[in-house]
Amino acid sequence: MKKFLIVGLGNIGAEYVNTRHNIGFKVVDFYARKEGISFQTAKLGDVAEHSVKGRKIILLKPNTYMNLSGKAVKYWMEKENISKENVLVITDDLNLSFGTIRIKAKGSDGGHNGLKNIQLLLNSTEYPRFRFGISDEFKKGQQVNYVLGEWSDEEKVHLMQRFELAAEIINSFALAGLSNTMNTYNGK
Repeated sequence: MKKFLIVGLGNIGAEYVNTRHNIGFKVVDFYARKEGISFQTAKLGDVAEHSVKGRKIILLKPNTYMNLSGKAVKYWMEKENISKENVLVITDDLNLSFGTIRIKAKGSDGGHNGLKNIQLLLNSTEYPRFRFGISDEFKKGQQVNYVLGEWSDEEKVHLMQRFELAAEIINSFALAGLSNTMNTYNGK
């Protein structure tokens, strides 16, 4: 059975639950609820497993805090014998307008500390990532407060629709492959 590791990046702790920086956690949580599966606490994170048409999808929420996400990603890739091509890292992106989806096969960390650590520990920039736009609607010097701030009421209204789309993307990645998923969903 072909395996896929879907990593939602975020920070553990009640104070981070509804922050923009935790969009990766929110996406995999939504997917798990939609598919009727639940997370179990395991080594270096919370993990849930699901099968779709002969493909095994392993959801991971690292409990290492954002800046050390690579440790959990590397561990679960090795434990489950999953290649970089079958890993999809879901993260927030300040450079994209709210709700914009950008799926890429490789790329820079874009200043994102979670991606920096994954890149460092995998010794590669070549792993698929799913960037979820959170926009850059903050005043100079307020980036940290914005990223660690909670969604506005207006954003909350639109999040559920974006989560539905994100769940489709996860299944598409496992079933149709990265290239088809990028062609279908980028820019939506």
